[in-house]
Amino acid sequence: MNMNSSHVLTSCTVSNTTCKCFDKLTVEETELVENNSVTVNFNKGEFICKQGTFASHVMFVKDGLAKIYVEGKNDNLILKIIPEGNLVGLTSIFEGNTIFQYSAIAYIDSVIKLIDINVFRKLIKSNSEFASEVINILTENNLQIYGRFFCLTHKQSYGRLADIILCLAERIYKSYDFELLLTRKDLGELTGMSTENVIRMLKKFKDESLIDIQGKQFKVLSPEALMKISENG
Repeated sequence: MNMNSSHVLTSCTVSNTTCKCFDKLTVEETELVENNSVTVNFNKGEFICKQGTFASHVMFVKDGLAKIYVEGKNDNLILKIIPEGNLVGLTSIFEGNTIFQYSAIAYIDSVIKLIDINVFRKLIKSNSEFASEVINILTENNLQIYGRFFCLTHKQSYGRLADIILCLAERIYKSYDFELLLTRKDLGELTGMSTENVIRMLKKFKDESLIDIQGKQFKVLSPEALMKISENG
C-alpha cells in the first residue's frame, strides 16, 4: 500500500501537508523572522498556548507533536494534531482576533519556534506568495476538520480507530512499524471513545492479525484491511 495515499473523509487529525510559506520569503524577510522569534523546548504535557489568552506569537513546530483542542466545561474537543513542520496559532493572525481560540499542548517533548505575530501579519500584507501559502494551510485545516467531524458523528468506533491507526502510521511516523508515543487514553480522545473501548478494539484488531503490539512497539500488518474498515465505517 502506498504510504502517501490520501483518503477522503476520515477522522484523521493530522494534515498531510507541510508548511511551505517560509520558502516564499526573501533573504531580508527571513532575517526579519529570525530576529523576531525564539525557539523554546516544551516538555510533554506543557501548554504551548492557552485558549482565551492574548495571542502574541505564531508557533512553528520544529520537532515533536502538538495537540490542538477546544476547552469545554466538562470535556475537551480535539481538533487536530500538529506534527513537525507545521504552524500553530494561524486563527489569531487576522486583525480583530487577538486571543487564541484553542489550546495547544505538547503531545511529546517538542521544540517550538515562537514568531512575533505582528511580524507574521506584516509578511502576509507585503508578500503575496507567502500569504497565498498561509491561505492554503488554513483551507486544508478547515477541510480536514470538516471531514473529521463528519466521521466522528457518522462512523462507528471500529472505523474511527482504523482511521487513527492509519493516520499515525502514514502521516506522523511514515512507517507501518513504529514506536507509539501516545497512550491508550490519548487514542480514546482522538477517536471519541473510552480508554477501555480502545484497549478492547486494539485487542480485537490484534487477534484478527490486522496489527501487532509489543509494549510501545506498534506494527500495522494489514493496512488494506484497516482501510476497508475505515471506508465501511
